[in-house]
Amino acid sequence: MRPALRAARRTLLAALFLLAPPAPARDDTRVVFPASVPQGAMVTGKVPPGSRVEYAGRVLRTTGYGTVVFGVGRDETGPVEVTVVRPDGVRSVERIAVSPRDWPVQRVDGVPPKTVEPPPEIAARIAREQAQVSAARQRDDDRTDFAQRFIWPVQGRISGRFGYQRVYNGKPGSPHSGMDIAAPNGTPVKAPAAGVVTFAAPDLYLTGGTVLLDHGFGISSNFLHLSRIDVKAGDRVEQGQVIGAVGATGRATGPHLHWGMNWFDVRMDPLLVLERP
Repeated sequence: MRPALRAARRTLLAALFLLAPPAPARDDTRVVFPASVPQGAMVTGKVPPGSRVEYAGRVLRTTGYGTVVFGVGRDETGPVEVTVVRPDGVRSVERIAVSPRDWPVQRVDGVPPKTVEPPPEIAARIAREQAQVSAARQRDDDRTDFAQRFIWPVQGRISGRFGYQRVYNGKPGSPHSGMDIAAPNGTPVKAPAAGVVTFAAPDLYLTGGTVLLDHGFGISSNFLHLSRIDVKAGDRVEQGQVIGAVGATGRATGPHLHWGMNWFDVRMDPLLVLERP
């Protein structure tokens, strides 16, 4: 390009830059939450950075941008209330409606009887193991792995849905706490989002091979009935990394992955997390 043409081009570009409207300033004073969420949802919101946010008796962590996250349980009727105190002291209460869902009954037969009505010594073991798992769910790291778009840990048919009322061998049990994905024994299980392993045990009585993966801000995933575990507590794993393999250990009638999600002790529906915009 000749020098005169180059100079003219630079002059034109400079003029266009000066005439272009400035980029809109990001509004950091907004408080934004969804108007309504379904039961079992993971809820994210936006508050002014530096705000104090409370929900369900907890003070929520906020990111530097002002993002907060929490879970709404299966039986929550709403509306739920989130209290926001902005850095200037202005206080507001945000109300979020909770839409009800249908919870069909799912009958599961052929389960080992001792896992449905365990004798006292087994019941005591189950209580000890569940207490360990519950303690691992209380972690509250300042990591934002939960903000990733989650991926399926395995591909397969959904054989058990979150929240369905379970009946084991004809005896009513607790609602299903996660999503079951049918897959062949030994299928690699991948981390749906990055995180830190907070619990890993190969032989819990009810859940068999069990791994908990913490995604930060109280959000965690649990993977049950594993035939193999490839990680240990304290490991940092990235999204898509293999953490174990599908199995049928613990209370299971065939090989599948049980994938559950929690906000601390509040159980959430992994399918809703996968489908969130």
